[in-house]
Amino acid sequence: MDELSQNDFVVIDDFLNQTQFTTIRAFFLSHLDAFSKAGIGALGDNMIRRDIRGDFTYWLDRNRDTELSDHWELVDETIHIFNRYCFLGLSGYEFHLAHYPTGGHYDKHLDQFNNRNNRLISVVIYLNIGWQKGDGGELEIFQKDNTSILVEPIGARCVMFKSAEVPHAVLASNKPRYSLTGWLLNQPSALGKFLD
Repeated sequence: MDELSQNDFVVIDDFLNQTQFTTIRAFFLSHLDAFSKAGIGALGDNMIRRDIRGDFTYWLDRNRDTELSDHWELVDETIHIFNRYCFLGLSGYEFHLAHYPTGGHYDKHLDQFNNRNNRLISVVIYLNIGWQKGDGGELEIFQKDNTSILVEPIGARCVMFKSAEVPHAVLASNKPRYSLTGWLLNQPSALGKFLD
């Protein structure tokens, strides 16, 4: 919490234990056929822009995706910790699985909309196995001093950052890249599948 407060982001290795990682990754792989091309913008403003964004997503639903019970409990615990120590007043969340195929990328952006500003904390958990330098797909975090930091998408690694304050990009991936991505909200979300 201190590191995120000071730097606006934090990287946590081994955020998932082996059972959690294996369960979420297996769920991811078993649902690849149900992924949809991701767009940009919220609700009626959502559009597909392959030049800006090249991933596919599967929006999660706690009532439907009961195989991910460990994930939902981890989300509840994380919200509790943020509310206890950072007084954020988090009261909701939205998560999706993200598949970046070879060549997939996402240009520099903020995780916030013009007409909807309830995303407070962005959460990215990587589901890759055997990721090596040169595989691409790094998360580039742009800092206030005009420098940037590259975060490799190593399995079970989690990145959390302030949604409205941390510009970031996903560099082109040289092989398929998997993650579980979501947002902790200060009020309930609309239907997640229409958002991004």
